[in-house]
Amino acid sequence: MAESTQTSSPETNNGEPLRIGISGLGRSGWGIHANVMAQIGENFNVTAVCDPDPARQEEAIDRFDCLAYSTIDEIIADKAVELLVVATPSQLHVSDVSAALRAGKHVIVEKPMAPTLDGVDEMIAVAEETGMLLTVNQNYRYHADFLKVKEVVDSGVLGRIVQMRITGNGFRRRWDWQTLKKYGGGDLNNKGAHSIDWAIHFFDDPNPEIFCQMETTPLFAGDAESHVKLVIKPNDGPVIDVEMSNCCAFPQDAWLVMGTQGTLVSADRREIRWKYFDPQEAPPLVLDTKPTPDRSYNSETLPWKEESFTPEFNFFTGMFTLYQDIYNTIRAGTPAAISAASVRRQVEILERCREISPV
Repeated sequence: MAESTQTSSPETNNGEPLRIGISGLGRSGWGIHANVMAQIGENFNVTAVCDPDPARQEEAIDRFDCLAYSTIDEIIADKAVELLVVATPSQLHVSDVSAALRAGKHVIVEKPMAPTLDGVDEMIAVAEETGMLLTVNQNYRYHADFLKVKEVVDSGVLGRIVQMRITGNGFRRRWDWQTLKKYGGGDLNNKGAHSIDWAIHFFDDPNPEIFCQMETTPLFAGDAESHVKLVIKPNDGPVIDVEMSNCCAFPQDAWLVMGTQGTLVSADRREIRWKYFDPQEAPPLVLDTKPTPDRSYNSETLPWKEESFTPEFNFFTGMFTLYQDIYNTIRAGTPAAISAASVRRQVEILERCREISPV
């Protein structure tokens, strides 16, 4: 499926601040996007916001000196808004995004992009029909730990990658709207939209084998899943084990990458270590079926090399880069850094998980 880009030519409003609208002033719309806009600088200007809560509207007016609306229809009718942030509840994404695109707005939608693959395809079709930019807040693609892991894997020092484990575990009880399936809640959509998005960057198979087991546990007040175990086996690439659970009171390694020449590990995403050897520097591996003199197992000392990296972790750094990429796409015509088509691969796996292990 073709990737959507944008309609603005390099000459159109080139160098002018992007006029931003934010629809939904909750944890994401206010806590992430509005906070980014307050820090990001002169290329962005919050022109309008939308939320049914009058108190949240007033808070935004005080902060940004912007217009405030109660409904999505009002904010997409505002001709001053160029880029609309859709941070409404997940079940509204398809209708809100489609309406905004048809009103001539570029759109960045919060994750999960849509509750279903059909919804994603509908949004992509509208973006292609209108020629407007449709992108998704997959800001974890900019996180320093993921970028370093990808760099080390791509360098080949670990050899052929046999298995990769990505873990987002903890022990937590929740009772908010994101514990309800009818609102698109659950850890598969909310944590999986990042972990699985990372995973798809390590293989190309469009139809990998998938095992998934999900459970609703008493740790969630609602009916959505709070424990997810997912194993992805592509035709050509490593087995990728993704675990997202609220039932793990002992921290687990966030990253574990095992290859034929070494291993990478990161306990908490704050430090990455990798240990590897060069087969050319090791003794030849020659099969020998004769008994060892002392009945022991084979033993050798490999020429190990060890490296480490401590990422500078700042959640908003990735958001700043994401928005600068969006600015360059709309103002200068550069290809979308996070295309809707690339996120479609992630949502397809999310949907297959729901089919395999419905809760």
